[in-house]
Amino acid sequence: MTSTRYPQRVRNDLRFRELNVLRVARVSAGFQRIVLGGEALDGFTSRGFDDHTKVFFPAPGTAFVPPVVTDDGIDWGDGVRPQARDYTPLYDEVNHELVLDFFVHDGGVASNWAVEAKPGDKLTIGGPRGSLVVPEDYAWQLYVCDESGMPALRRRLEGIAKLTVRPAIHAVVTVGDESYKDYLAHLSDFNITWIVGHSEQKVADHLAALTVPSEDYFIWLTGEGKVVRNLSRQFETDAIDQQLVRASAYWHAK
Repeated sequence: MTSTRYPQRVRNDLRFRELNVLRVARVSAGFQRIVLGGEALDGFTSRGFDDHTKVFFPAPGTAFVPPVVTDDGIDWGDGVRPQARDYTPLYDEVNHELVLDFFVHDGGVASNWAVEAKPGDKLTIGGPRGSLVVPEDYAWQLYVCDESGMPALRRRLEGIAKLTVRPAIHAVVTVGDESYKDYLAHLSDFNITWIVGHSEQKVADHLAALTVPSEDYFIWLTGEGKVVRNLSRQFETDAIDQQLVRASAYWHAK
């Protein structure tokens, strides 16, 4: 019997960085890509495929001075804290650029900013404060997400695609529109089950039909908080090692 390998948490020095928008592109029907750079990106690190970088969105016409990290914690100063959202960092180490892919939807402060962004704009980010480093070569892996988790899934599958021996991958992605599939089109040789319409029951039925092996597996579920909590219950059994299950809410319905 093989020894169990667990994901490992690592901590990063927390830094806030004001970056420059270098390029903007609609990379999919549902995603707007913002490429960021600048000297402040020096030292950036992100070792986990589903890391979170906090992105700040000041109100139009207002200036935002990034907080200062002190020995006593984060000093926000006297200014008004802007709205912030968490996004998956897609870091290009070779070109020293940070990519953020924003899901475009009505009424989102981040989505609205991304659609209007142009080269030369500024964007302040914080973190990632830490990473969960998950081995890429578990023999059997399951990934479940909606649009909010697609950038993290993309980052994960792109990493796995480079392995000499590819593990058995099962991905279940629920989207609101068929056209959003194109974001993962270059990864179509992976086993991706698409569920159009955000049917929690259809996702649950698909998961119930899967058989998790007794060892060498990893399970990742993310999306709306209540949905993730409901789906994760299927894996809360004595037969499944909870240290090999990562269930994380990426957003919460109002």
